[in-house]
Amino acid sequence: MNQDIHPFLSHLKATRHLAANSLDGYRRDLEDLSRELQAHHDIVLTADIKPHHLSAYIHRLKEQGRTNATISRRIVSFKAFFQFALETGLTAANPSLRLAAPKAERKSPRALSLSDVERLLEAPDLSDEAGIRDRAMLETLYATGMRVTELTNLNVEDVRTDLRLLACRGTGGRERMIPISSMCRDWMIKYMQEARPRLLRDGAVEHALFVSHLGSRMTRQGFWKLIKKHAASAGVSTEVTPHTLRHSFAYHLVDNGADLRSVQEMLGHTDLTATQVYQPSSKAKLRDVYDSFHPRNRGGQDDAQE
Repeated sequence: MNQDIHPFLSHLKATRHLAANSLDGYRRDLEDLSRELQAHHDIVLTADIKPHHLSAYIHRLKEQGRTNATISRRIVSFKAFFQFALETGLTAANPSLRLAAPKAERKSPRALSLSDVERLLEAPDLSDEAGIRDRAMLETLYATGMRVTELTNLNVEDVRTDLRLLACRGTGGRERMIPISSMCRDWMIKYMQEARPRLLRDGAVEHALFVSHLGSRMTRQGFWKLIKKHAASAGVSTEVTPHTLRHSFAYHLVDNGADLRSVQEMLGHTDLTATQVYQPSSKAKLRDVYDSFHPRNRGGQDDAQE
């Protein structure tokens, strides 16, 4: 099976234009399956894999305590791979047809309070160029709700500070325009004028907007470490990742009355249901709206106490 994984990933890259991170996810899922099949069933050929082999593998994942989300993702990987194997003659039958994803665990994304966001944004030390860069990156992430890969993939030409817009390339190469706040624009200008030139190596030509101390494009892993450091120094007790600011961006917009369609477009969600997870935090307002505006409501909680 191992020898068939690379052609499959090449097929995905050519036909679905997936990002490198997505391709890595497929690769890890399939390589783990390959190892398990060889260890438990002495199977090395894709053509020898049967439905009961896949069922046994999924059962082992459940025994290991893997989440439903992890199992569902692996099933998606397997279904795509074996469909490719069938179409290319690597197997005579698709053994993944009867695999069913477990029921999704509906969890509300974790977001920061406004006060925690403020403390996090103000955490970088602005006495040097790295601190100014970090502040600009944090402001941009919270102002746009970008994914961390979208943030680190930004180039200088993607920024229109005069229009307060960023051009963002999302999953599948789709591009969207995202507005930024005036505060984010101001920090972006400060970074580009004062900090970025000092971070670049003399004479170097670098298109990346955000660069590391080496003068090259900031990596997602590098920014992950930075946001962890600033969250700790700010005393934010909630676990903070780059995606936490994305969730906070969406929650705070919806809480302040933004419509879901607009938030969906800014987040780059292809399906509105992915954006609807941010709605529950606003439902607490429904009683106040009802009590204030329904003509037949006379006293709200006072009536309930009588």
